[in-house]
Amino acid sequence: MEIRLTPVATVINSRKSATDDYWADITSEIELADPIPAEAFDHISDFSHLEIIYFFDKAGSDDIVFSGRPRGNPNYPEVGIFGQRKKDRPNRIGLCTVELLEHKGRTIKVKHLDAINGTPVLDIKPVFREFQPQGEIKQAAWVADLMKNYW
Repeated sequence: MEIRLTPVATVINSRKSATDDYWADITSEIELADPIPAEAFDHISDFSHLEIIYFFDKAGSDDIVFSGRPRGNPNYPEVGIFGQRKKDRPNRIGLCTVELLEHKGRTIKVKHLDAINGTPVLDIKPVFREFQPQGEIKQAAWVADLMKNYW
């Protein structure tokens, strides 16, 4: 089965390359694509956080991996692609929860989006408290080390 998606928006920011760390100072604008009416953002300011689903368009299909050490670090275990958040995924889809800073017309400004300038956005969803994890979040021990400079 083939699935075709059309971007609903585009990321605009100062990050030009897909480097792994230091995203905390990056503020991004997300501008709606031409066929999407501005009304698609009506009442988006009622929410503090959004989920941004985007496409890693700069990651090539030859780069896809199914397992490996996160960031190639020999101190981390061999991990399957679905046990990490690497960009070189089978469908090259990214997901990030962001803080909504501002909405003006066809553009929203967000913080904590780890997508580079020009990245196509596939969907935008408000964060509902009721969809968040209901219990304690468990993660592998190596994740805290990997993420220490991410934000």
